[in-house]
Amino acid sequence: MGLPSFNSQMKVVTGDAGYVLEDVPHLTDYIPDLPTYPNPLRFNPAYSVVKQYFVNVDDTVAQKIVVHKDSPRGTHFRRAGPRQKVYFESDEVHACIVTCGGLCPGLNTVIREIVCGLYHMYNVNKVLGIEGGYKGFYSRNTIPLTPKIVNDIHKRGGTILGTSRGGHDTSKIVDSIQDRGINQVYIIGGDGTQKGAAAIYEEIRRRGLKVAVAGVPKTIDNDIPVIDKSFGFDTAVEEAQRAINAAHVEAVSMENGVGLVKLMGRYSGFIAMYATLASRDVDCCLIPESPFFLEGKSGLFEYMEKRLKENGHMVIVMAEGAGQELFSESLVSMNQQDASGNNLLQDVGLWLSHRIKDHFARQQKMVFNLKYIDPTYMIRAVPGNASDNVYCTLPCSQCSSWSNGRVYRLHSWARQWQTLLHSFQSCHRRAEKGCNN
Repeated sequence: MGLPSFNSQMKVVTGDAGYVLEDVPHLTDYIPDLPTYPNPLRFNPAYSVVKQYFVNVDDTVAQKIVVHKDSPRGTHFRRAGPRQKVYFESDEVHACIVTCGGLCPGLNTVIREIVCGLYHMYNVNKVLGIEGGYKGFYSRNTIPLTPKIVNDIHKRGGTILGTSRGGHDTSKIVDSIQDRGINQVYIIGGDGTQKGAAAIYEEIRRRGLKVAVAGVPKTIDNDIPVIDKSFGFDTAVEEAQRAINAAHVEAVSMENGVGLVKLMGRYSGFIAMYATLASRDVDCCLIPESPFFLEGKSGLFEYMEKRLKENGHMVIVMAEGAGQELFSESLVSMNQQDASGNNLLQDVGLWLSHRIKDHFARQQKMVFNLKYIDPTYMIRAVPGNASDNVYCTLPCSQCSSWSNGRVYRLHSWARQWQTLLHSFQSCHRRAEKGCNN
């Protein structure tokens, strides 16, 4: 391959045949000659018997699994997993965990597995929970987290630490981290949260502190590139079924009944599409990736009339980000943002229900009944289901087993297990680019 070139600002290594390694930030980027220590897993009787447990320092995973014979080698990422050498001794680690932004199924499971992984796998016994999101670093109390305290929290919805949007004051947060002697920070949240995590890392780097920052991405929408799925997604799809089933019952119980269900999905329609495929009762699924129109030939209204004549009822599922471009300029709030920096979207479900009712009222061709169901907060406030609980647990119990081709970018939550005593500062790749989606 030849000698690679290295761009220290972008953490990119390039080589022959189009090889590009998008590398992760590391403590040694600004604290050279750090001592290393044997990974505690080498002496843990529960794990030391596993052969080939540790990941080689040069292991990478390709972004694209399928390529052509003459294709360039493309972009690669560091493979997640424990290394034989680490940069913290177990008894010097003082970790903290914070949850920010909206709720998501599995948050408590992630908290539980970080705590149990630190305690049982790495012999770390000092873990703090920061209450109330970012502002909790400087305005709220902390709570100690032990395996006993988090033992059954995966059975509850929400987060035991509480959460909030905004409240990010980088200087105050890093002051608190420094004053408390914290040297590993686990930040669980979405785009806005990870922008904050990136800012915290930059301030820590500026101060030259030996503090590892791990961004654990949280999105119920499953819109993280490269990885298979985000935690909470399976639960959201399962819960969405309840709303779709209710809409179907309402629709078939009335003459020309229409059930309209709005599901979460700001920029992607994974929840809406998967729930549609699983249900088999849905006649039309509207997602942000596929623009649609209402009036005219092949429009939504024409399709609805045809479907009602054929079947006597129908169910429509739509993602919250679908059809936003159909709002008039006076209604769109694209420049308005919430405290996390996300664009505020119009309630497209309510808007569409009114447009459908108005259309059929003008037509006066048939009796028409529409029921609108919005389970937005219901599907994210529940505990993680069995599938999500297993998914959140695997990186802890089998963190050397990610050899099945999965790729974990900096914003992959599973990569946090590489940072357990492996000392890197991760941040959300989209946050670094200043992108909201």
